[in-house]
Amino acid sequence: MRDVRGQTHAKRALEIAAAGGHNLLFIGPPGAGKSMLANRLLGILPPLQDDEALETCAIHSLNGGFTLARWRQRPFRAPHHTASAVALVGGGSQPRPGEISLAHHGVLFLDELPEFDRHVLEVLREPLETGSVVISRAARQAEFPARFQLIAAMNPCPCGYLGDQSGRCHCSEDRVRAYRARLSGPLLDRIDMHVEVPAVPRALLLSRPSPDGDDSRTIQRRVQAARDRALARSGCPNHALTNKQVDAYCVLDEDGRALLEQSIERLGLSARAYHRILKVARTIGDLAGVERPSAEHLSEAIQYRRLDRQPIIQAATQF
Repeated sequence: MRDVRGQTHAKRALEIAAAGGHNLLFIGPPGAGKSMLANRLLGILPPLQDDEALETCAIHSLNGGFTLARWRQRPFRAPHHTASAVALVGGGSQPRPGEISLAHHGVLFLDELPEFDRHVLEVLREPLETGSVVISRAARQAEFPARFQLIAAMNPCPCGYLGDQSGRCHCSEDRVRAYRARLSGPLLDRIDMHVEVPAVPRALLLSRPSPDGDDSRTIQRRVQAARDRALARSGCPNHALTNKQVDAYCVLDEDGRALLEQSIERLGLSARAYHRILKVARTIGDLAGVERPSAEHLSEAIQYRRLDRQPIIQAATQF
């Protein structure tokens, strides 16, 4: 993580996502470090437990991809945006697991998210909710586990430079709107955190390289401690809390409830977005080591819903 110059806000979001197992979308121009951040997630995630490692190895063995050197290492799958729906979810005359199952207990990284075929992206909706995928064929039916953490990245516009101070972006509002429309509302609703990754300042790039922030091992210890709190409280990471568990374990104080009611009204949040904000706030509270998330934690969680907070078309000065 120290290799990433600047991007303090994005690194904080990545730590929260790791602690709670939350799905995360990075939005920013080319070269801002979105892929670099995603590739460093494995270094801060807790190690696999034995039962998780066995499940992962069993799935990979179906495709002949199991190697002893990968024992107890979380998988990281990054299919190209030209991947088909079958490649992503699995299939064939003799059903085999696809990328989402090969990422079981690990990370599925989708770079250039809007470039994926919309039908391909829509097939992710059910596995993101259920943690499994059912493949039906005339001769047989197969069910594969798919409890993966989705990390995605996208540009703010087709050229990638919307809001850049150089003014190099000449994308029209219609082009930007069509680009964003490739991602459906139901899919974005299932991504807990939408995080802006701005371009790295030139002065920071030209400065002498030096350690920037905590290293991955230090962050991993905080992530492990926060996840241990969640497991001791509910038996699962915060992203997997049921609605009933959210009501029981994400209790807000009076200020927090007022802030949430105001946010629902102003942002028009769906019931799913409402619960996901509470789950992220619960994770932020676990990282802080508190028993109950406060209005401050809730406010930070709301800030990670960028695509809900801001209109789809923005002037360069507002990006």
